[in-house]
Amino acid sequence: MDLIDDPVPGSNTPEFSVSEIAGKVRKLIEGELGWVRIKGEVGRVVLARSGHLYFDLKDDRNVLSCMTWKGQVQGLGTMPEEGMEVVAEGRMTASGFQSKFSLNAERIAIAGQGALMALLEKRKKALAAEGLFDDARKRPLPYLPEVIGVVTSLQGAVIRDILHRLRDRFPRKVLIWPVAVQGANCAPEVVRAIEGFNALTPGGAMPRPDLLIVARGGGSVEDLWGFNEEVVARAAAASDIPLISAVGHETDTTLIDFVSDRRAPTPTAAAEMAVPVRHELLAWVEQAGARMTGAVSSAMQRREQRLRDLARALPRADALVEGPRQRLDVIGGQLGPALIAGVQRRKVRLSDVSGSLRPATLQRSIDAEKRRLQALSARLEPALARVAAAKRERFETRATRLTPARIAQDAARKSDRLYDVTTRLHAAGQRQVDSLQRKLDAMDRLRETLSYKATLARGYAVVRGDGGVLTTKAAAEQASGLEIEFADGRLKLGGGKTATKKAAKTPEQGSLF
Repeated sequence: MDLIDDPVPGSNTPEFSVSEIAGKVRKLIEGELGWVRIKGEVGRVVLARSGHLYFDLKDDRNVLSCMTWKGQVQGLGTMPEEGMEVVAEGRMTASGFQSKFSLNAERIAIAGQGALMALLEKRKKALAAEGLFDDARKRPLPYLPEVIGVVTSLQGAVIRDILHRLRDRFPRKVLIWPVAVQGANCAPEVVRAIEGFNALTPGGAMPRPDLLIVARGGGSVEDLWGFNEEVVARAAAASDIPLISAVGHETDTTLIDFVSDRRAPTPTAAAEMAVPVRHELLAWVEQAGARMTGAVSSAMQRREQRLRDLARALPRADALVEGPRQRLDVIGGQLGPALIAGVQRRKVRLSDVSGSLRPATLQRSIDAEKRRLQALSARLEPALARVAAAKRERFETRATRLTPARIAQDAARKSDRLYDVTTRLHAAGQRQVDSLQRKLDAMDRLRETLSYKATLARGYAVVRGDGGVLTTKAAAEQASGLEIEFADGRLKLGGGKTATKKAAKTPEQGSLF
C-alpha cells in the first residue's frame, strides 16, 4: 500500500440534499431563461376548482406543462382550448416537489390567422349545433324605436357616423355604452354592455332601449377577434332587446353577426336599418291621407248615385197609401149596420132564453133541492150519533187512566221538588243576605273610621258661626256667635244664631282643630 493513495475521481465534489439541488435548478432556470415566448399546440386543459388553470404545450417531440394562477387568468387575453396553436408568454420555473419544470403563462395569443380561422370555424359549428343561428329565433326590429342603445367606443368615427345618420333620417333618443372594441377587454365589456341594457327596467328613471346596435369599424382578424368570442355570441343571442350587429366592413364577418337579429354591413347601414327616413314617412303619410280622402269621396259618390237609382224605382207615397185608405172607408161604412145586426141577434137570443124561465119551472127546481136536503138531513143525525159515541168511548178510555192516586203521586213528587228548590233558594238567599250584611258592616266601619266624628274623638272640634262653618280666625272674629261641636256634643257661644240643621255638614266643609 502506497503512503499516498490516489484520490477517487469526484470524491472532492460537494454533496447536496434533494431540496438544495432542486432549489439550485429552479434558480438556474429562472435566472437563465426569465421571460420567454413559446409557440406550440395546446394539449390537455384543466380549470381547477381553486380557479388556477393548467394546460400543456406540445410539438411533435416534447410536451411542456404550463400553469396560470387564478389572479392571472383574466389577463391571458385568449383562453386556451385543446388543439389550438398559440404563443404563450411567461416565466419558466421548476417544481422541486416533482422534479419538473414548467411555464407560468401570463399571456396567450393565437399563432397565425390560419389557427384563428380554424378556431372560429370550430366555434361556429358548436353554436350552430345549439340552434343559435336559426332564423326562427330571430325577432323583427321595431319600426320606430323610441330609445336606441349603442355599444361601441367613444374614440372612433363609428359613433359620430351613427349619430349623424340617425339625426338625418329620424332623430331618436340614443344611449351609448362605451366599451373597448379590441384587445383583451373587448369581449367582457361588450357582454356587460348587452346584459346591462337588458337589465334596465322599462319605464324606469333610465329608459330601456327598444333596439341595440353593437358597432365597430373595420380591422384585421386579430382586431375583430373580441366579437368572435363565445361569451359575446351567447350574450347577443340571450338579449331580450332586438340587436343589430355592425362590426367591421361589409366583407368582415364575426360570430356576433350570425346570432344577432339583423346584420348591417357598416355602422352607417345599422343606423339606416334602425329608423326610417322621416321626410319619406311624412310624404307617405300625406300620400296615404290623400288616397284615403279620395277613396272616401268616391265611395260616398257611388253610394249617393245608388240611392238615387233605388229612389227612382220606388212608387209614390200617395200610391202606397191609396189602397189602404179606400179599404178603411169601406170598412168604416160597414161598421154601423154590423153593430145594429149584432144587437138584434143578441136580443132575439135573449127572448128565446127568457121564454123558458117560468115560475113553475123554478118551483120544480126548488122542490127537487128541498127533497135532496131532507134526504141528507135524515142521514146526518145517525152519523152525528156515531161520531159522538166514538168520541165518548175515547174519552172514557182516557178517563180510566186519570186516577186520583196517580195525580196525588205526581203532586207529591212535584211538591218534593218544590220543597228542595225552596230550601236551596232560601239558603242561597240567606248566604247572599249574609254576604251583603258583612259588606254593609264593613262599609259602616269604614264610614265610622273616615267620619269626622272619629276625628272629634281625638280632640278636634268643628267651629260654626252665622249659619256656616268657619275656617279662619278673621271669620270667627267677625261672627256674631259661635257654635263649637265636640265629640260629646255642641257648645254655643255668643248670639246663638247657628242653626242645628247645619251640624250635619261633612268635615270637608268644616274646620277641625
